[in-house]
Amino acid sequence: MIWAKEFSLEDLNGRPKGHIGEVMEIEFTEITPDSLSARMPVNEKTRQPYGILHGGASVVLAETLGSVASNLVINSDKYIGVGLEVNANHLRPVKSGFVTGVCTPIHIGGKTHVWDIKLYDQRGKMTCVSRLTVAIIPKT
Repeated sequence: MIWAKEFSLEDLNGRPKGHIGEVMEIEFTEITPDSLSARMPVNEKTRQPYGILHGGASVVLAETLGSVASNLVINSDKYIGVGLEVNANHLRPVKSGFVTGVCTPIHIGGKTHVWDIKLYDQRGKMTCVSRLTVAIIPKT
């Protein structure tokens, strides 16, 4: 297990309110020993003007997953994980329903983490592949 301690979906979904994850209605859906998953609706908040999922919304889901995952791996009394670099390749459009992101580690080091995040539509088709690098910095 990569996580620093046990946690539940209720813990993750009960995080502080008023952040972009709440606005985008991101909901954590699964925890495994080495992955974290969440879903986001494709609706008026996440679509671009042409009626398909906005690429930026996909990136918000990816960065949310990777950032939360990093903060669950580290000693949160001493450190925080913050996004350093994110990229995304948008593979197919999504018009409705939900997209689900699955986040797995590529590298978990002392100063940086690198996460692989794949997004899927409700049919299980990959819609986006993203990589997030997280900097691990001391709490101030």
